[in-house]
Amino acid sequence: MATVICTRFTEEYQMYEELGKGAFSVVRRCVKVLSGQEYAAKIINTKKLSARGEDAVSVSTATPNFKFRLHDSISEELHHYLIFDLVTGGELFEDIVAREYYSEADASHCIQQILEAVLHCHQMGVVHRDLKPENLLLASKSKGAAVKLADFGLAIEVEGDQQAWFGFAGTPGYLSPEVLRKDPYGKAVDLWACGVILYILLVGYPPFWDEDQHRLYQQIKAGAYDFPSPEWDTVTPEAKDLINKMLTINPSKRITAAEVLKHPWISHRSTVASCMHRQETVECLKKFNARRKLKVRSGLTLTLTQRPIKLSKYNQRLFQTQPQKLRKRKQDIIKVTEQLIEAISNGDFESYTKMCDPAVTAFEPEALGNLVEGLDFHRFYFENLWSKNSKPVHTTILNPHIHLVGEDAACIAYIRVTQYIDANGTPRTAQSEETRVWHRRDGKWQIVHFHRSGAASTLSK
Repeated sequence: MATVICTRFTEEYQMYEELGKGAFSVVRRCVKVLSGQEYAAKIINTKKLSARGEDAVSVSTATPNFKFRLHDSISEELHHYLIFDLVTGGELFEDIVAREYYSEADASHCIQQILEAVLHCHQMGVVHRDLKPENLLLASKSKGAAVKLADFGLAIEVEGDQQAWFGFAGTPGYLSPEVLRKDPYGKAVDLWACGVILYILLVGYPPFWDEDQHRLYQQIKAGAYDFPSPEWDTVTPEAKDLINKMLTINPSKRITAAEVLKHPWISHRSTVASCMHRQETVECLKKFNARRKLKVRSGLTLTLTQRPIKLSKYNQRLFQTQPQKLRKRKQDIIKVTEQLIEAISNGDFESYTKMCDPAVTAFEPEALGNLVEGLDFHRFYFENLWSKNSKPVHTTILNPHIHLVGEDAACIAYIRVTQYIDANGTPRTAQSEETRVWHRRDGKWQIVHFHRSGAASTLSK
């Protein structure tokens, strides 16, 4: 990485080797000059794309495996620096496959640590909403290192056993039935996700799986999982009992975090859980990890958010490093983008026109690689395809990233998934990757340019 000319960061921190890299950021080990303390610096290229809201989370708690804490946040001209605890142990699931010995008792110990952290969250009135293997990290490479929960970007605050519709959020294979049904939900969604994680810890593959997301969601809503032979034959009945209690469809009857920790399979691990080495589980976990990494690299593993998440009082405290005005502007961009997509989904060209600059430019699949200008090109599809040939029924914006450019311009990048019924009555799903550039004139936001990739829309013959 090229030397970055900045002020406070280079004065206070010495930067070392790269620890990880993403599309818009890099993580490096750094040392604070005055104290000699090691940290992890997440360096976000704000010229490419600004950080998501959760990157600015600052957590200070008494529980060591709750989360790694953000110690500092430094904004420079082209980069934003987030200084976190240095968590060097990597992912829990990667550590498991590197072990020489792994048993049901080890799985029990893993899920205990995870549930202790979840219980602490719930006692603080926080629901994580995105528990999955990628968000389970080890504090160090030392044997027996503590498991830490990561990525609280979708976390919400609830009061007691409050149930409400907080939006469609999470990762597909770990979503609970109540979220998929769009029912009111609360802390129990984390217990469902932990049930999925425990299932994987024991056999190396998930309880719900289908390449087709609609069929996957149908499996989850029906609670359609089982314990097939031969891999489950050697798992104790107590372990299966705990999974059944965690993967209970009715959230009001689902086991709580406190109850999980009192379950015999955890509280009496030494006499209940099997200590037999599970080599087949390790082999399956290796394949499972490889598939996860491949999907991350190819952009197929998505965290879903159907609508912008309203910041609770708890999250407002966590997001202290991001001013309220900045958060509000980003939420405004998501809101106008949702309104634009709603107009597209409804085939409402009049509303769409009001939200676009008359000279809007675009690259999209239908233009076959050509830059199109103005609205006439888009009008053709509104009049001949979307309003007549199909009826979109559900559109979701996934993982929006917003880059504010001054006071009156912004860029938003996201993935759009549309579920619709085609002209033949067949349910279908379409996905596109989109970047839109907004400009505000006279207090009104308008699209001046957008880029959309994915399959081109087609007219039926």
